[in-house]
Amino acid sequence: MKTGKLIIISAPSGSGKSSVIRHLLQQGLPLQFSISATSRAPRGNERNGVDYYFLTPETFRSHIEKGDFLEYEEVYKDHFYGTLKSEVERIVEAGKHVVFDVDVVGGCRIKTFYGDRALAIFIQPPSVDELRRRLEKRGTDTSEMIENRLQKAAYELSFAPEFDVIIVNDELAATQDKVLQIVRDFIH
Repeated sequence: MKTGKLIIISAPSGSGKSSVIRHLLQQGLPLQFSISATSRAPRGNERNGVDYYFLTPETFRSHIEKGDFLEYEEVYKDHFYGTLKSEVERIVEAGKHVVFDVDVVGGCRIKTFYGDRALAIFIQPPSVDELRRRLEKRGTDTSEMIENRLQKAAYELSFAPEFDVIIVNDELAATQDKVLQIVRDFIH
């Protein structure tokens, strides 16, 4: 059995998590992104097995009952998201380390399951005001959705102490460099 390591990256929406992960995966390290499962329908050009594993709510529930998920959440009625244990096994068997983009609760669950084999990194915005500015600048959410995201962010920030490393993303390039160095040190 190969012993790939696991890198968990969590953050409130708008903290720069996706940009950090994209940068990390472009550095030529033996890393592979963990594809999440969801019961929602594909959006736009999303493809099964590339962007998500798209499952029906019934199939998702069947996997839950069998204990196939490391973590999962029902975000809305019949809209599940989760990480399949088989996805981690697939990546580790290929000789790679796994990178997760998960919410804070999922990140804590994965860290608890894998212990020292996992590194949990929390990307924190410099302030709630800055987070609001970033979400507004993105232009993808209504003002009501932004308020909901900010309320959720306050909750998510309370989990930061549960993570191995907290990085305040006040400047994206510097944050990307810090995460890269921390991950390099962890996997070597």
